[in-house]
Amino acid sequence: MRIGILMGGRSLERDVSLRTGRRVSRALSELGHEVVEFDVDESLVPKLKKTPLDLVYIALHGKFGEDGTIQELLEILDIPYTGPGVYSSTIGFDKALSKQIFLRNGIPTPPFFVLSEATFQEMGAVAALSVAGQKLGFPLVVKPVAQGSALGVRIVKEEEELPEAVRSALHYDDRVLLEKFVEGTEVAVSILGNRDLVALPVVEIAPHGGFFDFDSRYTLGATDYYCPARLPEDTSRRVVEAAIKAHRCLECQNLSRVDIIVDHAGTPQVLELNISPGMTESSLLPLAAEAAGMDFKQLVGRLVELALEKYS
Repeated sequence: MRIGILMGGRSLERDVSLRTGRRVSRALSELGHEVVEFDVDESLVPKLKKTPLDLVYIALHGKFGEDGTIQELLEILDIPYTGPGVYSSTIGFDKALSKQIFLRNGIPTPPFFVLSEATFQEMGAVAALSVAGQKLGFPLVVKPVAQGSALGVRIVKEEEELPEAVRSALHYDDRVLLEKFVEGTEVAVSILGNRDLVALPVVEIAPHGGFFDFDSRYTLGATDYYCPARLPEDTSRRVVEAAIKAHRCLECQNLSRVDIIVDHAGTPQVLELNISPGMTESSLLPLAAEAAGMDFKQLVGRLVELALEKYS
């Protein structure tokens, strides 16, 4: 097949996307496919229109790659693509909307508030920050509503740190999420499939600095991973059930990676769902696949099969 790979782009996760795309490109070539690489820019649509493709592999991360933008564009051009569709991508990338849907479907998620930049500029919402902080309790987590790879995320331990953390998060998005900090074990569950879903082994994340930030995610050796996670069997089962429920309620196809914190009571609380997980050497999806007996090339091949199955 002739497969186009969309990577790079202009999001803040450009470098990670290029690493993902180049690694996927090598795997697809080794599988015998003809590969056409696209570093996404303003010439993308003309190039796609004049380049016949059987499938597009989306290796973009962050805004425009995971938020439904590129998915909508490919739908317009009638080009099949890997990963979930427009709805799942749009909702999954919006942490506030996805958390509301989780709650409506009985999926535990840490308590939260959302404030927009407009409320600070036009309604004096800065005066409400201390109230929000007191209701959630400290420490709490401040993060942009729509951003990936922990960009702009801070753990706030004291009330006086809150305004600066909010200002920082608003550099990445025009809405900010204030979320109760839940102490526990951070895990990730990668799910493959369309109708019949397969949950790969649960990955436990133990960053050396105690916080799984951008550097901890993409610097080799900065985080310890345990796969399968060091959880009791019944807790692991509940974690997988929560991840599959989150995947289904956002109507995902092909794949997703669900990030979860397991609190000290053993309750899985869903933090967010990712529709375009990284595929670098330190990424969680390839790690989970390897633990399931699937090497990287087999994983990429399976994602292609699932995309074709979605369109058949």
